[in-house]
Amino acid sequence: MSAADEILDIVDEHDRVIGRFPRGEVYARGLRHRCVFIQARDADGRVFVHRRTPAKLVFPSLYDMFVGGVVGAGESYDDAALREAEEELGVSGLPRPSYLFKFLYDNGVGHSWWSAVYEVRCELPVRPQPEEVAWHDFLPEDEVRRRLGEWEWVPDGLAAYHRLEAFRH
Repeated sequence: MSAADEILDIVDEHDRVIGRFPRGEVYARGLRHRCVFIQARDADGRVFVHRRTPAKLVFPSLYDMFVGGVVGAGESYDDAALREAEEELGVSGLPRPSYLFKFLYDNGVGHSWWSAVYEVRCELPVRPQPEEVAWHDFLPEDEVRRRLGEWEWVPDGLAAYHRLEAFRH
């Protein structure tokens, strides 16, 4: 099954399920769905940062300071966070990510999803999926901040990052 065929829950403005459609149709029609964002840090507290591959359906070749993705139909945010973090980092046996908060991302032009933000400590050697991640590294927080104005970041991840900064302060 391709990523475009994966079935997603469609949700309303209150995050209640109102239908189910394949991911490709969800993206094509701009239907609101659910996503998870997990900020992964290594043992030294550095943030996992990566550049998405050009083949990604959404935001190809852009940088991101979160791992994550869509929540499958019938899947909980918590289960999706662990699944996505392990898949994108290329590890197994990761501790369950800690839930921080949820927000509705909406760019006003057809991209809208409920976004649950998590954090996790990853002390395992990472092996990101080459079909998902073109480049990666663990960067100190001050370098991530410096790169905000230099690199082109995924807009939803940038929104989550700013909300996470406000949440922590």
